[in-house]
Amino acid sequence: MAQPKYHKYITLFLFFTVIFSPFKTYAQYLLFSSTPYEMQNDSNSNTLRVMTYNIRFDNPEDGEHAWVNRKELVASVIRFHKADIVGVQEALEHQIEDLMALLPGYAWVGMGRNNDGGGEFSAILYRSSIVSVKAAHTFWLSKSPDIPGSQSWDSSLPRIATWAHFDTKYDEQEIFVLNTHFDHEGEEARLESARLIKEQASKFANGLPIILMGDLNATSEEPPLALLLESPMVDGRSLHDGFKHSIQAHHGPASTWTGFTKIEENRRIDYILISEDLPIYYHAILTDKLENRYPSDHLPVLVEVRFND
Repeated sequence: MAQPKYHKYITLFLFFTVIFSPFKTYAQYLLFSSTPYEMQNDSNSNTLRVMTYNIRFDNPEDGEHAWVNRKELVASVIRFHKADIVGVQEALEHQIEDLMALLPGYAWVGMGRNNDGGGEFSAILYRSSIVSVKAAHTFWLSKSPDIPGSQSWDSSLPRIATWAHFDTKYDEQEIFVLNTHFDHEGEEARLESARLIKEQASKFANGLPIILMGDLNATSEEPPLALLLESPMVDGRSLHDGFKHSIQAHHGPASTWTGFTKIEENRRIDYILISEDLPIYYHAILTDKLENRYPSDHLPVLVEVRFND
């Protein structure tokens, strides 16, 4: 049966109400989000949504891009896209606490990169109704990974990785997740960090499916990515780049760097890499923004993985 013609006028009215209302909320802006409808999966399937997000540290010199002006939008992106596990980079502890206040139902693991446990975190946030932590650990990207604050090679700063062994709400399904942030200056440090992380992930995962994510400060053509992707881990499994190996075609731009206002071409430096035994259904680089400003100077990356029934 044909719809009455007045339906289109109701649709137009609702559209202009959302766009021009003086009472717009973050959620209303995100009605026009970057994620395709088919990614909004049903919650009963054996799926996990995993996000990596460099949220930019709280820098008082950022002016209009200061954390106080964007923390609600960062939280809204995580909430709207229903991320079950989120690896954040550059997060200071009070930023994580802000996100916890804005995201009821989430918890987190991690510690800061400095020798006193402070500084920037590569923390893992998670929805406690979907997954629970069985074990977690932070190590340093150095020749002495268990020494807090340690640096090696040509690294300009202490760098860390945080991993968590998660139990999921799905029967007998567990997963190993590692989140990291490679050095932005040291080429050798990035390469050796990739080598160390590959060894550590294989060692601590104990055969579980692996999700390795973070800001690697390297494009896909550079040596750290080649080391991670082109040869198997110690346990014989390979890692796959979700950008190239998802069942659905990648959604969004091919870059993750914005500087807050404009996507810079050919700067995909944020990744979610997944062991070959875990199917990747969707991969997206999200472009949600408010009034032509992005919530961070990096775009978040989102994947959906699905356990076998």
